[in-house]
Amino acid sequence: MLGSTHGTLTTDSRRARAIACGETPQQIVHGRPAEAGDLDVSGRPLYAAVPDLDRFFRPESVAVVGASDAEGRPNTGITRQLLAWAERVGARLHPVHPTRPSVFGIPCSPSVADLPEQVDLAVLLVSDPLPLIDELAEGKVKFAVAFASGFAETGEEGALAQQRLAAAVARSEGLRLLGPNTNLNAFERFRDDLDGPAIALITQSGHQGRPVFSLQELGIRLSHWAPTGNEADLETADFISYFAERPEVGAIACYIEGLKDGRSFLLAADRAARRGVPVVAVKVGRTEAGARTAATHTGKLTGADSVVDAAMRQYGVIRVDGLDELQDTATLLARARRPRAEAASRPVADGVVVYSISGGTGAHFADLATEAGLRLPTLSEAKQAELHQWIPDYLNVANPVDNGGHPVGDWRGPRILDAILDDPAVGVLICPITGPFPPMSDKLAQDLVDAAERTDKLVCVVWGSPVGTEDAYRQTLLGSSKVATFRTFANCITAVRAHLDHARFTTAYRSPFDEAPRSPSPSFRKARALMRPGQQLSEHAAKQLLRAYGIRVPREQLVTSAAAAVRAASLVGYPVVMKASGARIAHKTELGLVKIGLTSASQIRDAYRELTDIARYEDVSLDGVLVCQMVERGVEMVVGVTHDDLFGPTVTVGLGGVLVEVLRDAAVRVPPFGEDQARAMLDELRGRALLDGVRGAPPADVDALVEVVLRVQRMALELGDEIAELDINPLMVLPRGQGAVALDALAVCR
Repeated sequence: MLGSTHGTLTTDSRRARAIACGETPQQIVHGRPAEAGDLDVSGRPLYAAVPDLDRFFRPESVAVVGASDAEGRPNTGITRQLLAWAERVGARLHPVHPTRPSVFGIPCSPSVADLPEQVDLAVLLVSDPLPLIDELAEGKVKFAVAFASGFAETGEEGALAQQRLAAAVARSEGLRLLGPNTNLNAFERFRDDLDGPAIALITQSGHQGRPVFSLQELGIRLSHWAPTGNEADLETADFISYFAERPEVGAIACYIEGLKDGRSFLLAADRAARRGVPVVAVKVGRTEAGARTAATHTGKLTGADSVVDAAMRQYGVIRVDGLDELQDTATLLARARRPRAEAASRPVADGVVVYSISGGTGAHFADLATEAGLRLPTLSEAKQAELHQWIPDYLNVANPVDNGGHPVGDWRGPRILDAILDDPAVGVLICPITGPFPPMSDKLAQDLVDAAERTDKLVCVVWGSPVGTEDAYRQTLLGSSKVATFRTFANCITAVRAHLDHARFTTAYRSPFDEAPRSPSPSFRKARALMRPGQQLSEHAAKQLLRAYGIRVPREQLVTSAAAAVRAASLVGYPVVMKASGARIAHKTELGLVKIGLTSASQIRDAYRELTDIARYEDVSLDGVLVCQMVERGVEMVVGVTHDDLFGPTVTVGLGGVLVEVLRDAAVRVPPFGEDQARAMLDELRGRALLDGVRGAPPADVDALVEVVLRVQRMALELGDEIAELDINPLMVLPRGQGAVALDALAVCR
């Protein structure tokens, strides 16, 4: 599906990759798909193998360690459920218990070592699974499930116990563990009478997956449920990678409280993106309270939410907030056909038409849809004339299309639907039905189902009535796999937007891991010599760091006397800026340690004396005073690097200057990423219009800004584990064609 996106590079993309890699355009070579063992320049993996989980979900033989048939014991209910599940999947079940001769009439083995055959899966109904790991490994058991709680979710002592468990599994050479602190969701009863693409479900809290699992009652197919628990070994990323390769899986739905490893999650999301398999996720931890609760529940890092959000968006993971949104969005993405191209200029037919029997309903829905970013094109004059053959002339059919009600009750209904869906500008038809009005609503529902069968475009219905037992809803609409049915306007709009966004994303997607640098650039060697572990660099040293990566800085000289400052000003060229430079100065402006617009030797001498006096008064150690070229005309931006505990180094770009902490208008990405993502970062900024020129200002040099972002990304990849923080603020982006200049920089070494 995505093979065409790996074709010939354009000149611009070659140049962008050269910039990102610290090379000249002549040095560019085509990237290659990452392979097992590949590491990027930061030492992080570029490839993750897909775990073979077939024998976990469909084992031939299962051992239940701690099996019981004693009434009133928790293990008895679990054993009974596992027996029923093993029968459904055709697995042989072997109870294991040191003192029981049999369980539910099945001969019982005293230990795993005494089992009559090698087993694929061992279910551990014991409070401490650690002592069993070596025995399972010796028995060549492929998978184990540990239900026991009391691990990382309980605090420091439990976290240490989980580390010991994870280390034992890692030493076992072949055994994979689900849990601990998991449940029986993987062994639920999945309906086998449903067809169509399925939803595969991953949850870190079993109960939170119930609404999605219950979709089977509405005719939606579920293929798998992976309750990952504390993820001592098998993690969410493993299951995303596995499900993305399954031909029956149309979408992956996730409830995530924390991620075990940021890079492994991105590699899994990348695999799903390459294959065009949508991943829809609820990720808790948007607020401090939610993050704190998630940590106590699963004991994993929740990650800075802005970084998690950006990383998901970067790799096409669709983040939703509610479980109802998770149900509806995953269902639509699993079952909807990929939108066809409207034209070469618009690779996805994203035009949405709202069709209703009520002008008020159509207007209301159109408002909400437009505000959410859906495109509602005005239908052509010819199309409107065609629709007015069946719809009274006094009704609006430009979009929304208001039919007035009566046409849906007779032969005109199907013709209206076919005429709308035949329009090449239309990719999605949405019909909000705010309440049933039989018999016309029954016929409208059937006409919509029939029209969906005749088209490859998406047909959606919002059945807004609180009554849901009518034949039109339960039998006609829910009985169709071609119509997407919703109960609320909001969920319909969320799902349709996700569907169109994902289609656009996968059409343009190119894996950044294939082009990621694998060896250090010449810039790295120059820059590393400037690092001072555990220290903050002076502005002068931080700018040398930027210079090493080809980022332009003003003409400047570091001086230690007033006379030298005067000589430097004549070389730099008036007017000049003078700034105190020292390793521990973070906010020079607030301390009065910046003087701008100096135009004479006397001003230079006075400024030097004042700067050094302030430094002595504030007890600030200086390595000198910078005499800098003054750069005035441009848009002030900030570009920086921070270190995230989950994802490692991240790159930020936003509006800069003295208001950066007030405006907080910034976008984040996790390296590696390409030019497309660097430009997407700019498009996310609320102040993006400033770069295009406002109130007579000329357009800024956006290409130069993108170049700086890519060079900073290369720095983040190569020095990210040594840089705690890097801020270029302000980065003055000059008018188009004139470049960008880093006027100030702060660098803190880890």
